[in-house]
Amino acid sequence: MKNVKSTGIYFHNTQHPKSIDYTALETFAKSFPEVCGIWDSRSLPLTGIDNIGTAIKEKGVERIIIAGDTPGMVKPLFCEVMSLLGHNGDSVVLASFKKYGADNIHRAKAVLLCAVKGVPFEFAATPDEKDVNPDTLIIGGGIAGIQASLEIADSGQKVYLVEKTGTIGGHMAMFDKTFPTLDCAACILTPKMVEVGQHPNIELITYSEVKSVSGGPGDFKVRILKKAKRVDLTTCIGCGSCSEKCPAKASSEFDVGTTLRKAIYIPFPQAVPNKYLIDEESCIYVQSDGKKCGVCVKFCPVDNCINLDAKDEEVEITVGNIIVATGFKTFDATRTEQFGYGKYSNVITSLELERLVNAAGPTEGKITYRTEDKKGNKIFTLDSGSPKSVALIHCVGSRDENYNKYCSKVCCMYSLKLAHLVKEKLPDAEVCEYYIDMRAFGKGYEEFYERIKSEGIHVIRGRTAKIEQKNGQLLLRSEDIENDRLIEQTFDMVVLAVGIEPREDAESLSRMLGIPQGDEGWFTEINYISDPVNTSTGGITIAGACQGPKDIPDTVVQASAAAARVLQSIIKGKIKDSIKDISFENIESKAKKLYTVMEDKS
Repeated sequence: MKNVKSTGIYFHNTQHPKSIDYTALETFAKSFPEVCGIWDSRSLPLTGIDNIGTAIKEKGVERIIIAGDTPGMVKPLFCEVMSLLGHNGDSVVLASFKKYGADNIHRAKAVLLCAVKGVPFEFAATPDEKDVNPDTLIIGGGIAGIQASLEIADSGQKVYLVEKTGTIGGHMAMFDKTFPTLDCAACILTPKMVEVGQHPNIELITYSEVKSVSGGPGDFKVRILKKAKRVDLTTCIGCGSCSEKCPAKASSEFDVGTTLRKAIYIPFPQAVPNKYLIDEESCIYVQSDGKKCGVCVKFCPVDNCINLDAKDEEVEITVGNIIVATGFKTFDATRTEQFGYGKYSNVITSLELERLVNAAGPTEGKITYRTEDKKGNKIFTLDSGSPKSVALIHCVGSRDENYNKYCSKVCCMYSLKLAHLVKEKLPDAEVCEYYIDMRAFGKGYEEFYERIKSEGIHVIRGRTAKIEQKNGQLLLRSEDIENDRLIEQTFDMVVLAVGIEPREDAESLSRMLGIPQGDEGWFTEINYISDPVNTSTGGITIAGACQGPKDIPDTVVQASAAAARVLQSIIKGKIKDSIKDISFENIESKAKKLYTVMEDKS
């Protein structure tokens, strides 16, 4: 056939995606009669035009295919080489695994085969269209999940919002202020939370998690584990008698361990749903197999409202689309042993400080020292004294080869915000920021940075090396790059601005939903630039920080975009199914037809 050209294949960046066996793919490529040369970064380093051109010329290659996750990165180089060898612009072809959602070896083979045979992948592997169930599942009740839920529900469509904890709100609910405007976080968030809780088109399923997903785009069958709250939400009046009399205490998750809560509790005063639930891990009755306690039942004024013997249950729902909005977790500061978190009581994390400066927090907005109660619990109390000097260290766990190489994107700005709040609460305190690079990238961020500096807050550029305790204070050793020196300074309190990471359950959710993860563990979109919401699995979109570090405005924008994609499919009534099994014979057949047409034209 005239249109068959001697073809070379260059596998670019064979570390991505990890789910593809490039050795097996290379073996597959050798079976093509058109292929006369195969290279990767080891056999053909891209160090210069001459060595690439020599390798290609030696094999008699007339056409080069660049295959991999992001082959477009090196296309200009190969175009220049092929041009010097006398070939036209059509001689360089991309086989992008990322573009076509090739997260398994079979699909990668299909993408590669299409490129070799000259068949457009979309032509050879046209997905089926299916009817769309108009109901939507949203996994995660933070600001991303809340925003997407309201957008879809306000359009008249049914939404199931599943949240793992006892309340929606996510991390934003823990914050006192937002940057750079210093608006009250709760004033923005809680009205949306209430709207979700009261919306006729939203079924809120808290204290629950998705256990399995089957089916496909337009018709997903989802099994949800509803953990026993042991309190009937329909009859609970929220009076608090049960919690008041409960003898068991545990560390408060919402207050990130800065204080204690009861075994029967409401996560925080503005929680939605605003009803009590029982933590079985700290409940005396549950832990003793019903042999002890039961005080909450005795003092509850509503008959049969509390059932201490209630069991978990599973329910199944059917939806057409799924939005994943599971958010992030904060970096574990105990991993940075050089900073002494967990060893020195007055080395705290940024999220702990968020709770201290919050008027609804454990110290009613007062910044105090950590202390130890009679039972050995390390908590913050109103009467434990306040620091006179506070340091904030940026990029803890981020931009570091030992932990996470990436920038967490929000740490610089939330550290500046916290420095402002510390200065506001403790006007006579010395406040210092230690940063690597100040990344004030967003609207109003640079102006906010300048404002903070004008408030008398010291800003020092340089990495912090170590923190030690000395004479009851914290000795901080760091660089001072602007003045080309190493410095030591003592503080009463040091705040570690921890970065953010994918949640612990991200990997299991990735396997369950069939959506890939990048190297750092964040969920991966089809294309970060042109399609940052859709995943390679049809009918499943991602929103918010589960895709990667984001501030609140970017999270809200992406959540709205995900909702728009869902509504688009509902309005059309049809959705494209995932292409999971592609027939190689079908590709060969379509290639022959294309060759025949092109030969007839010539």
